[in-house]
Amino acid sequence: MLQRNEDDDQALVDRMQRAAFQYFLNFTNPDNGLVADTSIKGSHCSIAAVGFALSSYPVAVERGWMDRTAAADRVVTALRFFADSHQGRERHASGYRGFYYHFLHMDTGHRAWNSELSTIDSALLFAGMLTAAAYFDGAEETEQEIRTLAYMLYGRADWHWALHEGGTISMGWKPGSGFLRWSWQGYDEAIILYVLALASPTHPVTEASYAAFASTYSWMPFQDGHYLYAGPLFIHLFSHAWIDFREIRDRAMAENDSDYFRNTQRAIAVQRDYAERNPGNFLGYSRDIWGLSASDGPPPVRRMRGSRQANFLGYAARGAPLGPDDGTLAPWAALACLPFDREASLSGLKALLSAYPDLLYDGRFPGGFNPTVKSARVEGWVDDRCVAIDQGLLVMMVENERSDLIWSLMRQSPVIRLGLERAGFTGGWLAEPLAIENEETAAQASRSS
Repeated sequence: MLQRNEDDDQALVDRMQRAAFQYFLNFTNPDNGLVADTSIKGSHCSIAAVGFALSSYPVAVERGWMDRTAAADRVVTALRFFADSHQGRERHASGYRGFYYHFLHMDTGHRAWNSELSTIDSALLFAGMLTAAAYFDGAEETEQEIRTLAYMLYGRADWHWALHEGGTISMGWKPGSGFLRWSWQGYDEAIILYVLALASPTHPVTEASYAAFASTYSWMPFQDGHYLYAGPLFIHLFSHAWIDFREIRDRAMAENDSDYFRNTQRAIAVQRDYAERNPGNFLGYSRDIWGLSASDGPPPVRRMRGSRQANFLGYAARGAPLGPDDGTLAPWAALACLPFDREASLSGLKALLSAYPDLLYDGRFPGGFNPTVKSARVEGWVDDRCVAIDQGLLVMMVENERSDLIWSLMRQSPVIRLGLERAGFTGGWLAEPLAIENEETAAQASRSS
């Protein structure tokens, strides 16, 4: 019986992972490789979504969902677009200084809306490029081109130009108004950004930038210890999609006898504890149904079940235990935590699907839902879209738990290793020698930049 239950659990996870990957087949422009931010008709491309897609194609090959040639063709199509797209201040540009605008038109690839030149979304895009370059390591012409273009595109980003006052990296820039007022500091999703910026072969930032980023960390007590605080769950997951933080430590983690992997395990426990206590008395919360993160939510005009006054936030970075919280949950949260706490992840996934069997769209999680909203559906308010980065995160995290694929590729990436070492990380797998062939690849990539 135990083996049967384990088989059933794995079949469920497999089904969710494959449905998540199918998003990229359904919502990618095959002519340029751009990926729609959401499943809503007319959605613009999110460059971060492209990064998650590029990282997911190797998973599809390994799972047998695509053959290697077809996946490589999709990757090189996207890389050629970014290599050939216009860099400049003009309205029709796709990027500037080697970075790219947050949102692009799906057909032309030109800047969409008044979106910013986004450093974090560019970093996630580059991370996907480097993942593809690490996986497609063959001698075939297409795979060689993937490696050449990926390292060229990563190498031309001018991280030094993007430095903000105080030495941290700016969140973004706009042609008409310049740099945004905010920069990446304190614990957030930007560790992957600093790792890439530190390792740049052309325009690196210094170790002082990472120190400035980490200098405003905030630690919070929990149970018999403490953890590095960030309320929204995605912060504890995004950099982990690419970087295996087990047993490697920077200065902040060494001083607190922890690592970022164990810190995410604590953050999961905090989320579950908060949902079980449910201080806002929202419907649906329990130890197994949890997940406060950045997501869309009900508009303010919605009515709540019961006699309570509605105070909905729309799009917000919800978090635990300090909020904000309006009863909206990210349904993908439990499954995305699979590598950190398999038991909590599986019990959360099964409890969610049991309580809300009609929550999925084509087998995929929507961006968010809120059972407290007054509705004919037991799910309450449900986002009418699936979000690309949610789906990509699921593909990658499930695979990291199952086969270590993305983590193993990035552990052998000269870029990731160099960036972590310059950030002060030591121990664990960083103490192991880099494969000779990857050293040769790194040297070739450095020359091509």
